[in-house]
Order: sequence, then C-alpha cells, then structure tokens
Amino acid sequence: MMADYAHPEVLVSTQWVADHLTDSKVRVIEVDVDTAAYDQGHLPGAVGWNWQTQLQDSVRRDLIGAAEFEKLCGQAGIANDSTVVVYGDNHNWFAAWAFWQFKYYGHQDARLMNGGRKKWIEEKRPLTTEKPKVAPASYKAKTPELAIRAFRSEIFDQLGKGSFNLVDVRSPDEYTGKVIAPPGMSETAQRGGHIPGAKNIPWSNAVNPDGTFKTVDELRALYQSAGVDPQKPAIAYCRIGERSSHTWFVLTYLLGYGKVKNYDGSWTEWGNLIEAPIER
Repeated sequence: MMADYAHPEVLVSTQWVADHLTDSKVRVIEVDVDTAAYDQGHLPGAVGWNWQTQLQDSVRRDLIGAAEFEKLCGQAGIANDSTVVVYGDNHNWFAAWAFWQFKYYGHQDARLMNGGRKKWIEEKRPLTTEKPKVAPASYKAKTPELAIRAFRSEIFDQLGKGSFNLVDVRSPDEYTGKVIAPPGMSETAQRGGHIPGAKNIPWSNAVNPDGTFKTVDELRALYQSAGVDPQKPAIAYCRIGERSSHTWFVLTYLLGYGKVKNYDGSWTEWGNLIEAPIER
C-alpha cells in the first residue's frame, strides 16, 4: 500500500495521473533514458525533457544552473505552486533524477508516477505523439538544497570512519569492476570497482516487475539486511547519478531515512580521480 510509505504524498498512481491530465495546476514531465521515447508516444499533455541536453550543463560536468532550471520550468508551464508529476522509462531512472533536481532547487510539490512509462503502457492507457501547447509560466528557483547532494570531498573526508552509509546502487558486475559501465552506455571511467566500504544494493531490487516500488516492509528488509543503518546519514551513488537518485528517493521518501544525499559525480568521477581509493 502506498499509504504505508513514510511520505506517500510524493508518489502517485497511474490512475491519479489519468484523473488529473487536464488539471491546470498539474504539470506532467517525461524524462527517459531513451531520449527518443517521448516522440514515439507520451501521456497527453506531458512535456518531454532530454536529460542529456536540458538537465545537465553542456560544457561543465554539472547540473544546469538555477537560471536554466527556471527557464526550463517556465517553458513547460510550471509555476512555483504547480504540482509536478515526473515519469519515465527504465522504472523512472531519469524521472527520479529530475525529481531530485526539482527538490535541489526547492520545488514544493513534486511527485513521481509509480510504475512510470512501463506501467502506463502495460495498462493500455492513452498515448499521443502531439506536443502540448503550453502557456509559459514564471518560475523562480530557490537556493540549491545542498543537504541532498554529496560531493567527492565529503566522501574523502569520511572514508573509513563508519560515520555514514555508502550505497552503491549499480549492478554487481559494475561494483566488482568486471565492467565499468552497462552495455551501450558511453559515460565511463578509467578504473572499475567501488568506493571502499560501499554496500552494493542494486537500484532495481527496490522495484517490482511492473516498475512500481516494493512495499515498505520489503524495502526496509532490503537495506537493513545489507547493513544500511537507518540511524546514520546515507550517500547513494551509481555511474552518473540517475540510478542513485532512484535509491535516494526510496531511502528519503519511502523509508523516511534522515540525511540522505545523492552523489551525482558517482563512478564516472570517482573512477577517474587521481589518488581515489578503489576496492574490487
């Protein structure tokens, strides 16, 4: 039951979204790994964002700045008091990343559609190839919420002290260094392996086959059996930060852990750093 989660208000069902597609206060955003998926068919009224060209800086390796985020939201018809629902393919990988960016820039009412694109399509709900005509809005980003973002310096400072949970959400083969990136993924690193002390809990273990999140009891057992202490701060990482956003969402909103951060530099940063320790 979604009501059992620590913060059920940030998760909405496909039925809820279907019921609110024409609600002027609700803006629906699709963000996919496959950036061509939106054009092949999307929820009626949904705006598509490209994670490669719109949600990250095109020159520096960083998130887009506040001014770019304001422009992107404004063009999508998002105002500061809008209810934003994000969904996407791959069980909401990049939808969770976009949700994390909404929270990073202080958006009050952001939500994920449970099950994402996969569940919507499996339920044979309507898709369209028409791009919506959106009335632009005025949007003002807040000061970045650094409490939800981890940087490499913080990890270096705390390594070996046992002061926080470090959760590597990649596949076991990435964790052990057998492969550096999943097949077909271009962003890579010089070295394979994991950050010392990290527990390997693949992001995919948190979802059911239909893309919805597992129950709160299943999730609690998943992380605690792997040695994640709910009393300690947690940092999640993957390869480029999107899968770890998914786990950050689970730990923060579904389980209610305090002080959870997403290390979006992730393995493509750590695996390239001079003097960064690595385990295999």
